[in-house]
Amino acid sequence: MLDIKLIREDVEGVIKKLNTRGKDFSYLRELVEKDDERRNLITKVELLKKERNEKSKLVGELKRNKQEATEVLNSVANIGKEIAEFDKRIEELDKDINWTLLSTPNILHESVPIGKDENDNPEIRRFMEPTKFSFTPKAHYELGEKLDILDFDRAAKITGSRFVVYKGLGARLERALIAFMMDLHSNEHGYTEVIPPYIVNRESMTATGQLPKFEEDAFKLANNENWFLNPTAEVPTINMYRNEVIDYAKLPICHCSYTMAFRSEAGSAGKDTRGLIRTHQFNKVELIKIAKAEDSYEELEKMLLDSEDVLKKLKLPYHVVSLCSGDMGFGMAKTYDIEVWIPSQNTYREIGSISNAGDYQARRGNIRTKKSKDGKLEYVHTLNGSGLAVGRTLVAILENYQQEDGSIKVPEVLIPYMGVEYIK
Repeated sequence: MLDIKLIREDVEGVIKKLNTRGKDFSYLRELVEKDDERRNLITKVELLKKERNEKSKLVGELKRNKQEATEVLNSVANIGKEIAEFDKRIEELDKDINWTLLSTPNILHESVPIGKDENDNPEIRRFMEPTKFSFTPKAHYELGEKLDILDFDRAAKITGSRFVVYKGLGARLERALIAFMMDLHSNEHGYTEVIPPYIVNRESMTATGQLPKFEEDAFKLANNENWFLNPTAEVPTINMYRNEVIDYAKLPICHCSYTMAFRSEAGSAGKDTRGLIRTHQFNKVELIKIAKAEDSYEELEKMLLDSEDVLKKLKLPYHVVSLCSGDMGFGMAKTYDIEVWIPSQNTYREIGSISNAGDYQARRGNIRTKKSKDGKLEYVHTLNGSGLAVGRTLVAILENYQQEDGSIKVPEVLIPYMGVEYIK
């Protein structure tokens, strides 16, 4: 959430910065007008309360002196009615202002490139060249079905479209990837492991920015209006610290968090309808940092390298792009995407996003720190990054490590987890 003071003091500057996202944020001028009205009403209420207190004292004096107090009493009653009317309007303005702030995205970091969409995302670097084959490579779903390790038909029978049943060495590969990623990030990169609840409440979804704007994209539990299925480990892990003051000396706090994630994929009709690229339920290892404001962009670069390390050790071709202003996520100030090479599509596809939200989520979730015992409370910065999306990593392995006979060579670092060198 943006600081109302920032908008109040420089509304035109804030609008100009937000407009780089490719939308019109001129409605913030009306927000400032409502904020002015609210503050003026609060001043009036304070003056009226002071007047009421003075007249109430006068009523006491008149009664003690056995003098007529009816007129003053009526005046006190009228003041009370006026205060009640003003309080009602202030409450309405509070709701409107809060809704607008919760529905307004983050201001982008000055280093974010300006552009319209994903076509304007500049490449930062790449690792390995795209995999070349002496035969026509198959898509992961063809390979998986032929090897009997992925079953989409039975998943559709169990639930519906965009689900999968992992079988045999397919299930073991998925499990191996989760263990490999968690081991790598905890043992080599210094993150503390977390497995949080898979159900999150409305306050948690609001704090990290999924609500109120993207409620239609979330899976809500029918028997509890306050509960949602976790869309990404970012939500429960960051909300571990909601409404807390964190010891400054303990920052940064670094977690690698494993969850199953659930997304409705609203608006994605017709996109990636086959296979594992876009499913309603998937496993994910997420990297989370709660950082000092002055260090957060340095921590972002470190997190990006930690995410890349997964693909480097798996020896999968990928590149890194910096998201332009028109392609940035709602709550983020700066984002890098890691895109892995998918041979069947002859292109790179997103496998991870690494982002710094600045103090945007911390302000919504009231996560603060103090630089010293007598220092003022300050908002921390929150960062999150894929470490990685497990299903998409499995896709990349099946397609890049496929052999002409349809078998899959197991990446060297996964052999200890898999117990086999080939899936066939």
